[in-house]
Amino acid sequence: MKNLAKQKNTKKEFRRQRTRKKLRQISARPRLSVFRSNKHIYAQLIDDQQGKTLASSSDQGLKIKGTKQALASKVGELIAKKCLDKNIKQVVFDKGHYKYHGRIAALAAGARKAGLNF
Repeated sequence: MKNLAKQKNTKKEFRRQRTRKKLRQISARPRLSVFRSNKHIYAQLIDDQQGKTLASSSDQGLKIKGTKQALASKVGELIAKKCLDKNIKQVVFDKGHYKYHGRIAALAAGARKAGLNF
């Protein structure tokens, strides 16, 4: 059983690294990275050249109720507002090892709706 879990985590890590490698090759823009747990969703704007997090947002601090997709969309809007406050309009979307659907796609749509360009 341990071996299966280790193998699954290794596959996730390969997918995550493959995505990031492609993003670094095509762009020097800041990276909008997403992490999704079973209950919450988190987004960070990362400058890879300096190795710093420029902005972050999550659904834990939100006072609104709703579905997970609605919360993800709101998190996308919040991170976009923070980026626009720092005069950052162009970012690269890093979905990590997740598929681009559901909450991940909702977060990206919320960020686009608030004014970020991918």
